[in-house]
Amino acid sequence: MLVDVVFDVPVDRSFLYAAPPGVTVKPGQRVLASLATATRAGLVVAVRAGASERVKTLEAVLDPVPVLSGSQLVLARWIASESCSSFGSTCASLLPPAGASEIGPVPPEWPGGPAPLPVLFTGHDRVRHLHERLARHRGGILVVTPDIGAAAEWAGLLAPLGQPVRLDSGVGEGARQRAWASLAAGRARIGVGTRSALLAFVPEPAVLALIDEHDTAHKPPGAPRIHSRDVLLRRAVVEGSQLCLTSATPSVEGWRLAENGAVLLEPTPQAAWPAVSLADTRGGSRSNPLTQTLARAVHAALANGRRVCVLVSRHRSALGCDECGAVVRCPACHVAFAFSKAYARIACRICARNEPAPDTCTACGGRRLSPFGWSAERVEQVLRRRFPRARIARYDPEAARGARLARQLAASAQAQVVVGTRGTLRLFERGTLGLVGFIALDQLLCTPDFRAGERALELMWAAVERVSPDGQVVIQSSTPDHYAVRAVAKQDLAEFYVHEVRFRAELGYPPFRRLCRLTVRGRTEGDARAVAQSLAARLGEAGLTVYPPLRDARRVAWTILAKGDHDLPAIVTATLEPGVVGGRRSFARMVNVEMDPVD
Repeated sequence: MLVDVVFDVPVDRSFLYAAPPGVTVKPGQRVLASLATATRAGLVVAVRAGASERVKTLEAVLDPVPVLSGSQLVLARWIASESCSSFGSTCASLLPPAGASEIGPVPPEWPGGPAPLPVLFTGHDRVRHLHERLARHRGGILVVTPDIGAAAEWAGLLAPLGQPVRLDSGVGEGARQRAWASLAAGRARIGVGTRSALLAFVPEPAVLALIDEHDTAHKPPGAPRIHSRDVLLRRAVVEGSQLCLTSATPSVEGWRLAENGAVLLEPTPQAAWPAVSLADTRGGSRSNPLTQTLARAVHAALANGRRVCVLVSRHRSALGCDECGAVVRCPACHVAFAFSKAYARIACRICARNEPAPDTCTACGGRRLSPFGWSAERVEQVLRRRFPRARIARYDPEAARGARLARQLAASAQAQVVVGTRGTLRLFERGTLGLVGFIALDQLLCTPDFRAGERALELMWAAVERVSPDGQVVIQSSTPDHYAVRAVAKQDLAEFYVHEVRFRAELGYPPFRRLCRLTVRGRTEGDARAVAQSLAARLGEAGLTVYPPLRDARRVAWTILAKGDHDLPAIVTATLEPGVVGGRRSFARMVNVEMDPVD
């Protein structure tokens, strides 16, 4: 018996081996085999009769039965092709640890058939409505969350419906193995996990649920480089199952699916909205991050014994006018230029346009151009001077680690005022704050990213939901008339998407066209540059819109951004075939491909 095996290596091909005498191996089973100079775990993807003295023999069979059915293997192959990831790496990242004694029985094939229209829940009661939908369902349930904290929370929420099993790294390897086996055997019907649970079988009829569809954690680094939303949309069709999604602020991709009728939008009633005040920072002081509006709001909240959260952003690379609020943008891509203070230059991170930083504002002629932003440390110092009797703490999970972060967390639990970045919001439950203040929303709203407006809306909406109805939100910005700000002030999501969808359509950004980011590494800068230039030329010849390679100053690497249509993955894969560019057989190891990047 000969078997085709794929491995967790950046090579999209299978390797042929012979099964040991008297051993039966089936597709979907994991094995140990010698590859090059090492013994690796691999997955059998095909079996055929035959014999050959030229192939190696498998060293061991790791699983007593297959962990993937034929239909699951088909879905995994689709994921690999759509994400330009190797088949072996894709399977390895979506399976429980190998070598389990309890794996089994073989997962049944998915029945297929017509799938109900996916449903997207928005609004204040989205979680409750999804929970009610799942409570009425008597078949299998698979809930995919953005992180292990949310997985633990949903496992608790679903416990009254039947003991859920965890499929994420928040539990031990043995527990994950038992969970996978219990679902395949029908002993459990509810599975909860992160993206590593995307291929897990649940008893039919199945309901799939994706929590916080907009969260970028659904597309983390590493294979498979594809959003969990896209995988579950495909799985629902292949499996014939119902898909439910939740989001306070759906991604533009998700909203567009609803507009096109591919997803049913079910908005739930909105909660009472706190007062939202806009503070225009144009022409304000460069030495004080607090406008009078925000300072008075902090004073009032403290006087009433209410907790305060003051948010800053770590983004400081954009350049703007202090007099009119205009942002220096690339005329071709319409995203903010990245500003380098050290070199006094501006650059577009999409089309690679690079030029000296301007001295005057093209909108109003003003000469007060400066980078956006205040650091959390600076804002904390100003607040301590302004409110010396208040208990003030800083929480910055993006920068602090270990013991330092633990001290910040302990101090924040007792503080009246907490200053921090977006991760600070996780400290507060919904409706528990008296005030949220945004020091300079422009730091996020005007970052060099076409998704800047979407990210700003997401953060503002999440912050407002944590404020009680009788509380207040103060947004300081030099662009207070931006449609993302207006949407939050009016509690009207449609206000945002009307403008954002038009902006994406006019400039050919997702979801209207697809993007691919290719990072080329080499032993030397010249080697990486030569391969990047050759690759860019090949992609252009294939009919893609290709922007000039950008040098990554942090490492010996060059980045290429390519734009295409729905067939973009196939074109990129064909271009990356060994030997296509410069005759380099190790080319796949030099290039990292990120389809549909979200950052």
